[in-house]
Amino acid sequence: MPEIEIDGQVTQFADGANIMEVAEQLGVYIPHFCYHKKLSIAASCRACLVQVAGANKPVPACATPATNGMKVFTHSPLAAQAQQGVMEFLLINHPLDCPICDQGGECQLQDLAVGYGKGASRFQEEKRVVVHKDPGPLISMQEMNRCIHCTRCVRFGQEIAGIMELGMVNRNMHAEITTFLGRSIDSELSGNMIDLCPVGALTSKPFRFAARNWELSRLPSISPHDSVGANLTVQTLGQRVMRVLPRENEAVNECWISDRDRFSYEGLNSPERLTRPQIRIDGELREVEWNVALDYVAHGLRDIRDNFGADEIAALAAPWSTVEELHLLQKVVRGLGSGNVDFRPRRSDFATKGVPAGARWLGMRIAELNELDAALVVGSFVRKDVPLFTHRLRQAATHNWGRISLISLGDDDPLMDLHQHVVVSPSQLPMALARVVKAAALQCRAPMPAGLEAVVPDIESEEIAASLRVRGKCMIFLGRVAVQHPHAVQLHVLAQQLADITGARVGFIGDSGNGVGGYLSGALPSARNARTMFAEPRRAYVLLNVEPELDCHNAQLAMQALRQAELRVVLSPFVSDTMREYADVLLPVAPFTETSGTFVNCEGRVQSFKGVVRPLGESRPAWKVLRVLGNLLDLPGFEFTSSEEVRDAVLPPASLRDGQFATGLDNSIRLPIDPTALVPAKDVGGRVLERIADVPIYFADPLVRRAPALQKTRDAEPPSARMSAATLAEAGLVAGAPVRLRQASAHGVGEAVLTAVIDDGVPAGCVRVSTGHPGTAALGDMFGPISVEAA
Repeated sequence: MPEIEIDGQVTQFADGANIMEVAEQLGVYIPHFCYHKKLSIAASCRACLVQVAGANKPVPACATPATNGMKVFTHSPLAAQAQQGVMEFLLINHPLDCPICDQGGECQLQDLAVGYGKGASRFQEEKRVVVHKDPGPLISMQEMNRCIHCTRCVRFGQEIAGIMELGMVNRNMHAEITTFLGRSIDSELSGNMIDLCPVGALTSKPFRFAARNWELSRLPSISPHDSVGANLTVQTLGQRVMRVLPRENEAVNECWISDRDRFSYEGLNSPERLTRPQIRIDGELREVEWNVALDYVAHGLRDIRDNFGADEIAALAAPWSTVEELHLLQKVVRGLGSGNVDFRPRRSDFATKGVPAGARWLGMRIAELNELDAALVVGSFVRKDVPLFTHRLRQAATHNWGRISLISLGDDDPLMDLHQHVVVSPSQLPMALARVVKAAALQCRAPMPAGLEAVVPDIESEEIAASLRVRGKCMIFLGRVAVQHPHAVQLHVLAQQLADITGARVGFIGDSGNGVGGYLSGALPSARNARTMFAEPRRAYVLLNVEPELDCHNAQLAMQALRQAELRVVLSPFVSDTMREYADVLLPVAPFTETSGTFVNCEGRVQSFKGVVRPLGESRPAWKVLRVLGNLLDLPGFEFTSSEEVRDAVLPPASLRDGQFATGLDNSIRLPIDPTALVPAKDVGGRVLERIADVPIYFADPLVRRAPALQKTRDAEPPSARMSAATLAEAGLVAGAPVRLRQASAHGVGEAVLTAVIDDGVPAGCVRVSTGHPGTAALGDMFGPISVEAA
């Protein structure tokens, strides 16, 4: 390998490396602003000028390729003089407002000005003024006078987020970074621009003037919001979370986090935080002591079991609960003799026979996504569902020439070059995947799977099948929509058949922070699942971290069952007006920042964390509440004294160390194809359409729904009835007018009044109506017939 000498140290380097990269390997620091290891080279700041033997002038380390035998001097008199000159130029127009700057204490310009600049500037001219911008509720551009035009934010949008939302206009002293035509910044990864900005030009609007950097404590944590399990650094002041930043982990989230991970902390201090136990007395919820509330729950559950049988007890948890919480919940329910427990509230299709008991997982490591040669994503609004997963796919499509295809229910732009994008209605989703299976079987001359006799491949399916036949890493991913689809099991069967034919592998993207951990914890039904426990109402319900009116596949069905029940116990960090109507007992439990626990992300990586602040008020970690409840019920096996003991009881020894991979992961399925699942819904036309229910990124869980800044973004706009122009005209409706939506079922009719909006990305004969929002909570199933008429 070639060798280079930097400040007297000799080392070898890989072909294509530049001086900056080799210096970092040696631990030699070279000042820089525009350079970032994840971005392309701009060489615009010139702060990294160094001396190279034989060169007649200093050269930028970031843009100069390392060559064999090169000698580099980073702190020679010539290099130091060049670096000081650059710093003097950069500070010509920079305002002298360090004492009031939000970036103070963590400002790269401040640090380098002291370390590599002069003590005084020779320039006394009046400094320029840049008019501030308003790019939205998350990023502040109030002090763009501080911008040094490193263009990190511009390159981040182009290369990482996939959308250029900032750019530079004008030239020389009039140059400035701005949004296009005064638009807002709407990328789901936009907050990373704040971290990238080396000065105080881009700052966090929610954190602005809230605290000083040196006042904050820093503790590690894990995001609960999606299946990637991004590593976080949570900054606190006293007992309050003030800011959340990414914690670098190349194998998981690199150095990025989504805006959902970054800004959802605001919900921790929501006015709806539940801080004291409450029980219903004489029809009203009243605050009581913990021992009174837990005794009430224990007696209530015991009475239901003794008088009506254990089968009348059901428990539903949210998939963003920790492994420890889910394990103890199912342990309480099974200890009472019931098998009605589940952690998949938004699922509707459950298989019991022919499906292995293993946990559904990604099927590969997250770090390998960049290297995919081909991938098919089935049933996912992938960009908003899992932003960091999409970023990895985008890298594969851009840098690895990976052929990424998508079969989805909407023409949402994933901000990458797709090999094929097939948009179908929900009822046609199994048929669309079946076409690819048959095309693959014909191309590979493999035995034709039974049940596909009537399927006719089209050009798109043939192209997708051909892409999966390439030699290399090929994956078939089932997304959130595929898992929540009425024919979820058959979609899994078809994906498995396609994998068997092409040699690809099947993976599940996942829809929450602990979906894999839910399987491993044992919180799976041996009797009624998340749907049938409401379809066949029980007398007692225990709800953990879930808001059924917003988080269930059929919120209307769930609410009807809850209103009929005799005992409704809610363990939640938050309380809503709807929850106050049906709950008999409210037990305040701690969110992820106030408890210890474990999440297992989509790749099976075990990630444990500690609480960063004390529980608010009298709230308690849910695992402790469930442990005490087990003791009060005289159930065996509730002698745990720490969350680590609970974790060790759930996960095998090989997985106990943080960062290791869990065992028991299995995506295989061996069931026959059901031809009835391939029959699309009858097109009745007119006002009866198919509903497409996406879960908007900022309605996905209770915490983000209560984060004020996120709720001001474009992605958090209230739901509307989105239809193509042709569908809208056929139904006799007018865009912008209110429409009434009705969903009928055996349990009643749900209604909602929304605004009709033209969206030609919605398939014909469909209406896209988001779930997870109070405005649509009265409707029925996420997918199925829905009538639309003028309100």
